Amino acid sequence: MKTIPRAISALITALVSCGACLSQQVQKSSQQPTGSTTQTAPELQSPAKASQVATAFDVGKFPIGVVSAGTNIWVANGGSNTVTKLRASDGAVLGTFAVGKFPIGVAFDGTNIWVADGESNNVMKLRTTDGAVLGTYNVGTKPAMLIFDGDNVWVTNEHSNNVMKLRPSDGDVLGTFAVGATPIGVVFDGANIWVTNSDSNTVSKLKASNGVVLGTFAVGKTPLSIAFDGTNIWVTNYESDSVTKLRASDGAVLGNFHVGKAPGGVAFDGTNIWVTNEDSNNVMKLRASDGAVLETFTVGTLPLQVAFDGANIWVTNGRSASVSKLKK
Repeated sequence: MKTIPRAISALITALVSCGACLSQQVQKSSQQPTGSTTQTAPELQSPAKASQVATAFDVGKFPIGVVSAGTNIWVANGGSNTVTKLRASDGAVLGTFAVGKFPIGVAFDGTNIWVADGESNNVMKLRTTDGAVLGTYNVGTKPAMLIFDGDNVWVTNEHSNNVMKLRPSDGDVLGTFAVGATPIGVVFDGANIWVTNSDSNTVSKLKASNGVVLGTFAVGKTPLSIAFDGTNIWVTNYESDSVTKLRASDGAVLGNFHVGKAPGGVAFDGTNIWVTNEDSNNVMKLRASDGAVLETFTVGTLPLQVAFDGANIWVTNGRSASVSKLKK
């Protein structure tokens, strides 16, 4: 039976401290999905077989989160306690900036960069022009991923089993909302916030305006990351080697699709879905309409998260200390 990390921050600690690989983390015990609404998933689909190679650029140690911010790419380096700013056009490093301990997630609010420091229990706001720290704000225990909903910043707190909503201007906490066990991934669908509960095998849907939970939906085993394609929600299921597609309006499961080993990150490029396969060292491009795998691209070792910059796909390679850039 596959062994997996119980949380991203625990994985980082193990990798940085002792060089252990993903499959050497503690075995996760089975849990029954909980929540007000659940759906049963259909049969898995088979992936296509193809492979291409991407261009890589060096960043800090154990890069995890990645986000596009205008003409630049920002990467959270969990093993270096830094973030790296790269020029999207050519991958040139424009700056490396110190943050808190074990930065995991990174988000862009249209003006500034936000970083979740997993072992400092805070988030930091950085000025995009020069990386200057504009504020440091305490959040829950083991903050992981962040998202900007157009008005506010949301952060998942793995060990607090909640998400927090922060005002970008001053980092004031506007609300703290309980979700499932070990929340990690978070995405905004234009009206609601979706969160992956990795130890509950569910995703939670919350109203962005007030944090009310609108539904909790069963997915695969150990859901990590989440993306919105304009109509549907996509979730990577680490232990199931699959992604789940849910209808955003009601959480109905529209399909489960087999991908590579230990899928981690997921992103939408305006047409297709991209998934990182941590133990396969590749990323897959899936057709959003039916989950068919269109192409598979070889990247670095332990690809973790993925982002789209409007033209290209960027992937963080945890054990290669690099990011890979692929054409859409």
